[in-house]
Amino acid sequence: MTRRDLLKAAALPAAVAPLYSQRTKGLPRLTIREVKAVPTSGGNHYQWVFLKVLTSEPGLYGIGSASNINQAFTVTTAIQKHYAPFLVGKDPDRIEDVWQNANTRNYWRNSTVQNNVLSALDMALWDIKGKRAGMPVYDLLGGKARDAVPMYAHADGRDMQEVENNVRRYMEEGYRHVRAQMGGYGGGGMIPAGERSRPAGGYAGPAFDEDDYVDAIPRLFEHLRSKLGREVKLLHDVHEHLTPAMAVELAKRLEPYRMFFVEDILPPEQIAYFRQIRQVTSTPMAMGELFTHPHEWVPLISERLIDFIRCRVSQIGGITAARKIAALCETFGVRTAWQEGGDNDPVNQLAAYHVDLAISCFGIQEENHFPPVAHEMLPGTCELKGGYLYGNDAPGLGIDIDEALAVKYPLEPIPPGDSWTTVRGVDGSLVKP
Repeated sequence: MTRRDLLKAAALPAAVAPLYSQRTKGLPRLTIREVKAVPTSGGNHYQWVFLKVLTSEPGLYGIGSASNINQAFTVTTAIQKHYAPFLVGKDPDRIEDVWQNANTRNYWRNSTVQNNVLSALDMALWDIKGKRAGMPVYDLLGGKARDAVPMYAHADGRDMQEVENNVRRYMEEGYRHVRAQMGGYGGGGMIPAGERSRPAGGYAGPAFDEDDYVDAIPRLFEHLRSKLGREVKLLHDVHEHLTPAMAVELAKRLEPYRMFFVEDILPPEQIAYFRQIRQVTSTPMAMGELFTHPHEWVPLISERLIDFIRCRVSQIGGITAARKIAALCETFGVRTAWQEGGDNDPVNQLAAYHVDLAISCFGIQEENHFPPVAHEMLPGTCELKGGYLYGNDAPGLGIDIDEALAVKYPLEPIPPGDSWTTVRGVDGSLVKP
């Protein structure tokens, strides 16, 4: 089977297409009448952008997630000024064709902003198709392959005991998978402000040291395994802070602790080093949070260099792209672990949920809780109970947006200065993610 065949296999399942035709027989042909952006802070300093596609059928519309924490205003403008005029008049039933047309229209492909808009458009079209057929999207994708979607929780702490306590708390709530960090990203390797040798007059803030990190993190997981046993499945996020050689070393040192996976151990520029990691250790690897291009994920999956793909559905092209990635994963024994993160939104979470329910290569999904105002603004937002994510059986994605409420919480400008991703070494140099 060729790679092209694999990607074609991820299209609308053949068994479902006749059912959709039967459900919509006799209905007039649809066209896109309007495409609008709905930006909002979500009542909680989020940078959310939703795309709404209104059709020629009165009351029939779909919504999708184009959220981008760092470029929300740019995404909003792209929808309003560039994509909306192009999409009006097109047939929303032709999801693959509209997706490819919108993608190639830009000539240059796979930019972050472009993928955000494509993802939102794709989700909205699946939402419309499901509503028109009277079916949830997961049924259009082939039906449920599981009863609910298992999630992993995020446990942090200032020291090993506090991390242990927080892991136990999630275990008591029903989580079987818990990601453990110690002092956030880079924690265990952070040198306090002003300590150790520094350049005169240079950077004096908290600094990352990868040797300290690679010593501290295996000790953390040794402690957790000795105290918690094998019942809990443990994860850890390196957040791309390591040089390739030290990434290989950390992967080797973590092997005795039977990790469920280690996430983003390398920056995306150095993913070729996964070949060395695979040669020396069986520690499962997850990668892809920063990926936007097939040339990033296809080699890692097809060469079986990772165990979990960690893309965000709203950064790769939406449900259609996620299905194609899942088809590739299934053939090569890789599992999905779609990335959520604290800046994510309920629409993207539900899009990932529908794909999760319908694929056999699902691995795990990242948990994300939303404040009450988000549930009010976006009725149909998923519920998290006992370590599982639950959507609903409503047609389409099963979520709506209260635009009047959304506009009461406009986007806020990003504050000046460095972002939370900025980490520096003792010499003042930038440490990537």
